[in-house]
Amino acid sequence: MTATALAMSPKFLFLQQFIRHPRMVGSVIPTSEIAIQALLNPVGWREVRCVVEYGPGTGVFTRRILDRLGPDARLIAIDTNPMFVRHLRQNIVDERLICVEGSAADVEDILAREGFEAADYIISGLPFSTLPPEVADEIAAATARAIRPGGKFLVYQYSRFVLSRLERFFGHVDQDIVWRCIPPARLFWACKDQEKGATVELSGVESLAAV
Repeated sequence: MTATALAMSPKFLFLQQFIRHPRMVGSVIPTSEIAIQALLNPVGWREVRCVVEYGPGTGVFTRRILDRLGPDARLIAIDTNPMFVRHLRQNIVDERLICVEGSAADVEDILAREGFEAADYIISGLPFSTLPPEVADEIAAATARAIRPGGKFLVYQYSRFVLSRLERFFGHVDQDIVWRCIPPARLFWACKDQEKGATVELSGVESLAAV
């Protein structure tokens, strides 16, 4: 492989960005195909109109989501890393994909800007265990507000660290583990019920998240 081809390789880009921003990328290798299938297969894709992906990286999950998404649905991929955003825009040509350079904490504003009141599903590989606690709480709270009632927050991690935060902001959390990964991937499906998450505020006394 030539130096130019290597520089354009998704795996090389992922490794490069992990070395530069290990707390934001979270893993030295992209998520395995087995874990992707396990996380996405339970979704009823026919009814989906809007999906949000946090931290799409080089698009490993992004491509699989688009494979399942209906022709009129949209996928909003949000990443703080401009290198990943540029890579997605250059390498995935699909009118259903909207790439946004920004923070997952601003998901409500991003959805509104793109003409959506709420997302059906939000999918995240953000490393919650390495994020500052206040940032992780802000993202979880914003996510709970941004998902429609009955929608779900799908999370893949390499530890159970995120579970208590999911249980705080969502009504019910299912979980599984995929052992055929290195390291094993932990999967979470956090469901937003009709009440929990509707009035989640980090500092509000009336927060349903604390109930």
